[in-house]
Amino acid sequence: MKAGALRRFRSRLAADEAVLGLWVTLEAASITEMAVALGLDWVVVDAEHGHLDWHDILEHVRATVRSDTVILVRVAELNGALIKRALDIGADGVVVPWVETAEQVRQAVAWAHYPPTGRRGVGGERATCWGQCLREHVGEAEENVLVVPIIESVQAAGNLASMLAVPGTDVFFFGPSDYSSTAGFPGHWEGPGVAAQILAAKDAVRAVGKHAGIIATGNDNLTERQRQGFRMLCLGLDGGLLIRSVRQSLATVGRDRRLTPSFVPENQPAPPGVTPATRPPENLRPDRAEVMNLPGHGPRLEVAPGVVFEGRVGSHNGARNLTTGITRFGPGASLPYHTHSVSESLTLLSGQAWVEVEGRLYQLEALDNITIPGGLAHSATNRSTQQAAVFHLATPTDQPVRTPVTRFYSRRAPAQDPDGSQGGERLTRTRTARRYEPGPNASFVDFFNRDLMPGAEMSGGYGRFGHGGRLPAHVHDFDESICIVEGSATCIVEGRRYTLADTAAALQPRGRVHYFINDTREPMAMLWVYAGPMPQRLVVAEDNATEAGNPWR
Repeated sequence: MKAGALRRFRSRLAADEAVLGLWVTLEAASITEMAVALGLDWVVVDAEHGHLDWHDILEHVRATVRSDTVILVRVAELNGALIKRALDIGADGVVVPWVETAEQVRQAVAWAHYPPTGRRGVGGERATCWGQCLREHVGEAEENVLVVPIIESVQAAGNLASMLAVPGTDVFFFGPSDYSSTAGFPGHWEGPGVAAQILAAKDAVRAVGKHAGIIATGNDNLTERQRQGFRMLCLGLDGGLLIRSVRQSLATVGRDRRLTPSFVPENQPAPPGVTPATRPPENLRPDRAEVMNLPGHGPRLEVAPGVVFEGRVGSHNGARNLTTGITRFGPGASLPYHTHSVSESLTLLSGQAWVEVEGRLYQLEALDNITIPGGLAHSATNRSTQQAAVFHLATPTDQPVRTPVTRFYSRRAPAQDPDGSQGGERLTRTRTARRYEPGPNASFVDFFNRDLMPGAEMSGGYGRFGHGGRLPAHVHDFDESICIVEGSATCIVEGRRYTLADTAAALQPRGRVHYFINDTREPMAMLWVYAGPMPQRLVVAEDNATEAGNPWR
């Protein structure tokens, strides 16, 4: 046991600093040696899932000897014999899966401590220097051993208060995937509503002076989790980090592929189960060219004092059934109550703002989206008297009309802010919304469509792309607007290349073969809107997006 490493681990947590670690699932102890050499604060060796045997686990433990890296073993289940064996071979503590009650926490703590306080038997193994340091080890273990329960079920979250009251724990880890399964969403990392439940549980852990841990899904998520208050932060699983790195390298030379359960790589960068069409059907032959729309070049309209709309996609550049643009609210500016005959999407890009829908008040953070069906009266206000607030606006018509409303609505708070509909409108908190991967190194959030809002005339959402992130070459049976809200994007349309940034937007007319790719080292993000009720993409062979393979020549 490395008492010094454990004291350093706890001192960082006491200072509200993040402790960073790696989840090990592969047998090579060199992986843990690398983690030690890189100065990671902790490593968890996973003996619950996968194929590691006790010899593999021992070699990982040995790789941390005389280091400041805490080594923990996730045992297969809450079992005294397993906990004892992990600690006897020299682990600094244990991670215990599927803990759901206060009594189970008490059992885990008892099995990790020697009598009279616990039930751990004294053995002549590695931890005691093969029986030569019994007294020294017992003293160090009683003072320093680390027991980390994992909260991975809805039932556990319901019992969290009583579990936190049990002495002998410093950190509670969270398992979003299993938690989602118990919430009725198997196969999701964070199913609908699960993200908010885990954040609430994290707050409860921190409120009693303990700390919360979680595995990050990527670099952006790592910084997000740290900002949210998680302090035992896992960079990822060793296998997942290796695959991520390999895919990023493959993407730089156009060879990125998804993994499949059969371990057979895909032949095309298309979604799983999708066979790219040889070419688009003839009935999608486009009758217009794509248009790239730069900031400062679209039509401008002052829609209210201090509120200026600048068009990106609309009738001025030949769009059909679609208008998008950027609306800037000066300090303290407000757009009074009004209605539209069709739905309207508002996504806050920067600043502080609230939107009212028939008296229901929504305070928006950056990248929050609210979509209001046609006929519902609504208003928007810049809450700051010092700085501008900037929205991205979208509506499924190329001839938008705003009708002022003079009726007074009593202000009232909506139900608490989970994603979803309140009074017909739909609110999406992008920071906590469910994400999915429509392409390599790309993470998407759906804001609105016919499934999310019955009767919706358009569909759209937010997409974030890491280095090399992209969608496959595809076409739509409707027009599309793509506005770049972070970083720089390369847009490829049948061999023609464009670079877009700073809220520049592309109009992709019906039938044009295109895709976007992030060629930079920095993240890229977009807001996309389809002039159709569902985000339907017809994936086509990659050569259709080249000059030589252009199907419409």
